[in-house]
This record gives sequence, structure tokens and C-alpha cells, in this order.
Amino acid sequence: MWFVFALGSAVFAALTSILAKIGIDGVNSTLATAIRTAVVLLMSWGMVFLTGTQTGIGDISHKSWLCYYHALQIGAASKVVPVDKLSVVITLALAFFILHEPFTAKSLIGCALIAAGTLFMVL
Repeated sequence: MWFVFALGSAVFAALTSILAKIGIDGVNSTLATAIRTAVVLLMSWGMVFLTGTQTGIGDISHKSWLCYYHALQIGAASKVVPVDKLSVVITLALAFFILHEPFTAKSLIGCALIAAGTLFMVL
């Protein structure tokens, strides 16, 4: 079931990128970040109260999105988004070094393919 939700997340992330690229035409990237953050904040709190999990407050960071929206504003979405998805490779590397999670041959091959695919798409 996690795969279905992960795939849904990927689809919504892709839609977000495309809609963001369309929606930020002529809009300051910092303003676009503020609007996105406000929407995410409202939806997040809505889900917190809907699920009854308001016992704790998590850290909500939006600084990396400043870079993301600015990159979308000045670059092609078809090139910005694949580079942004290198976060998968970075996450696996950080999980290995910081969290000491296993880094299998399958993980290594997957990371190499993601990195190669990203390079292939942006060059």
C-alpha cells in the first residue's frame, strides 16, 4: 500500500511542479513561496485536526522551496524537476552516513540510475 501512496505523492509533486511553473509567470519567487506555504499550512492543520493528531507541532521549513520556486521561475520545469528529484539520492546517502541505514547493491544501482537519468534529462 505504501507504493500506491508514494506513487500518488510523485504524481501530485509532478502536478505541483507543472502548475507552479504555470502559476508563477510574472510572480516574484518569494511571493510564490509564501502563497504555497500558506496553502500547505492550511491543509496541514486541516489534516491535523481532521485526524485528531494535534498533540504536537512539527517543524515546518520552507527555505528549500525558495530555491525551488526561483529555479522554476528562471529555468525549464523539465530540467528543474529532475534535478530537484536528486533529493532521493541525497536522502539515501544521508540515511547511510547519518542514520546508518544499509546501503545495498540495489540501492547503489538505483541511485546511479537516478543520477544518470537526471544528467541525461538536463544535458
